[in-house]
Amino acid sequence: MASKFKSSAIPIPVDNAVGMVLAHDITEITPGVFKGPAFKKGHIIRKADIAHLKRLGKERLFILEIGPGEMHENDAALALADSLAGENISFENEPSEGKITLKSTCRGLLKVNAEALKLFNMVPHVSCASRHNNSVVDVGDVVAMTRAIPLIIDSDYVRQAVEISNEIGKIVSVRRFAHLDTGLIITGKEVYEGRIEDKFAPVVREKIGLYGCRLRQIIFVPDDQKRIVDGIQQLLSSGCSLIVATGGMSVDPDDVTKTAIAEAGTNDIVFGTPVLPGAMFLYGRCGGVPILGLPACVIYYKTTIFDIILPRVLAGEIISREDVASMAHGGMCLYCDHCHYPVCPFGK
Repeated sequence: MASKFKSSAIPIPVDNAVGMVLAHDITEITPGVFKGPAFKKGHIIRKADIAHLKRLGKERLFILEIGPGEMHENDAALALADSLAGENISFENEPSEGKITLKSTCRGLLKVNAEALKLFNMVPHVSCASRHNNSVVDVGDVVAMTRAIPLIIDSDYVRQAVEISNEIGKIVSVRRFAHLDTGLIITGKEVYEGRIEDKFAPVVREKIGLYGCRLRQIIFVPDDQKRIVDGIQQLLSSGCSLIVATGGMSVDPDDVTKTAIAEAGTNDIVFGTPVLPGAMFLYGRCGGVPILGLPACVIYYKTTIFDIILPRVLAGEIISREDVASMAHGGMCLYCDHCHYPVCPFGK
């Protein structure tokens, strides 16, 4: 697409610019020390500024007259940011060099419409970069940055980008985490009879605690389908708004947890994932309450499918088979000696 710039820049020698209003920021860079505007748009050039401007390599300044159908980069950035920012997103109303930073106003799950973001960036002379979709973010975290690339941009380009964002109801938003009272049902005869120590409860308590959830009740049952069903019903009756079941998730004949979860009236069951570790994970909903079936890998590895799914559940999402299938891309843990999650490719 051809450029549609219409405005012209009037060059003024620096020595003759005293008293004139600067129409754009002038950047100063001192490696390792400072990068930013030495002179900002609107600054009235003083005689004392001339030497400084020359040190920055400015022998002349450009006085820009914004023509019909054109926008200054700062005005364009504001329009772009306003169109991008959805629920729980804030931004400053003072762009810097045509750039605006979007931040989260709460702890929650970042949602980025990646396809719409791609279309947004197909529009010439506009730009938006974001963090990964489904990232966990906190209050004040930067989630995206947008800018108009040229100093003066054709307003038609801005309009196109804004329309793309508005059509899908904003591109960037954050879903606040719910603090769910969690019920934990631990299956396995050896744990039930006290022959081995349970390892699941400390892991589950720690991971849900990261999101402000409390472990309300723990029930221990043997590998008995009816007792597991009764345990799930007991947790539901006690008011638990999230249920986690551990053990009995593999293919052994005595692993009956997943069938008991189904018998308890659970719908929307998705069993098995293309994520390693976590292939034997189960997700479902019983009376609107999410139920997560955890395989043994959760107690052996620091980061698993549980870490990917849990924040999405706490953000109110209903997980489908398509959601799980899409996790295959990026779903392979590298089993590093020292886990760097979430600053790593896993789950991205």
